Amino acid sequence: MSSRTRPPTISDVARHASVSIATVSRVLNSSPLVARNTVERVQAAINQLSFVPHATARGLASRRTLTLGLVLPVIGREYFSPLLRGIEAEARRAGYHLLIETTETPNTGHSHLRGLGEHNTDGLVMFTDSVEDQELLRLHKNGFPVVLLHQTPPDGIDIPVISIENKSSAQKIVEHLIVIHHRCRIAFLRGEDGHEDSMWREKGYRAALKKHDIPFDPSLVARGGFHPDEAKEAVAQMLKENLDFDAIFTGDDDAATGVLAALHSAGKRVPEDVAVVGFDDAPFSRHLTPSLTTVRAPTEEVGRAAIRQLLKIIQAEKPEPLILLSTELVIRSSCGCQSE
Repeated sequence: MSSRTRPPTISDVARHASVSIATVSRVLNSSPLVARNTVERVQAAINQLSFVPHATARGLASRRTLTLGLVLPVIGREYFSPLLRGIEAEARRAGYHLLIETTETPNTGHSHLRGLGEHNTDGLVMFTDSVEDQELLRLHKNGFPVVLLHQTPPDGIDIPVISIENKSSAQKIVEHLIVIHHRCRIAFLRGEDGHEDSMWREKGYRAALKKHDIPFDPSLVARGGFHPDEAKEAVAQMLKENLDFDAIFTGDDDAATGVLAALHSAGKRVPEDVAVVGFDDAPFSRHLTPSLTTVRAPTEEVGRAAIRQLLKIIQAEKPEPLILLSTELVIRSSCGCQSE
């Protein structure tokens, strides 16, 4: 065996500078995507190790696609319009193209990543329940940039998350029904099973009831699925069972359209007989009859923030582990107040 000391490699430089091999490659190729302090750290490591880059090392940077991916379980809900607008605008501003993939397999409900990944994007924004945890673990293990929307990462991995204030907002809008409109039989429609936004909104709903000494009644909670048809069926079933309720927190604004349709079909007046409130402040909410009292979520800003965090990872900067964006109540007519 030769006793000569082997020449330093790009891996040595990456380890010495505490960055990825791809970041060293970007520095070698004078990429504008690397932060100045990171460039200085890599250059210092190169000088200290007397590293001489080979052509193959320089070629690694050519894998950069200047394309970002957005992964959604489905597209179709009104909610996604402002989210897509924010993501696309921020990606374009940074000089990136955007590819979109939906992952839910019809008739199974399982989500699989098929079209997007390391081969054609520089990083992915993942909407909640888009892929199984196993796929997130694989991407994280490979050091591939990922940001999650409205979903806690699997235990033991540090993928950044962008979300909104669900619990406190839900509590405020339910308390508005209790304190201002004296409603005490308030139904709640859950979202999709396992959806974290729905879980936190239900926690806020229950917190409001508890704060005002209103017993929780499980018969007043049903699945609305964040979907008009499912919400309509849920309320129709409540009415069929002659359940006593004087208000409905619909879970989100898409579900609210189904709730209003079900109440109208049953001859119930809104808000006189049943007050209705939603969540998100979708663009159509002000145009419903009556106009919908809801929570305004900064959905477009969620998309923008996700891209900004993803670019930080791509540029070997440290992202925020959790960004929780604030919301606000929007008071209109469906709760019993005067329209804005």
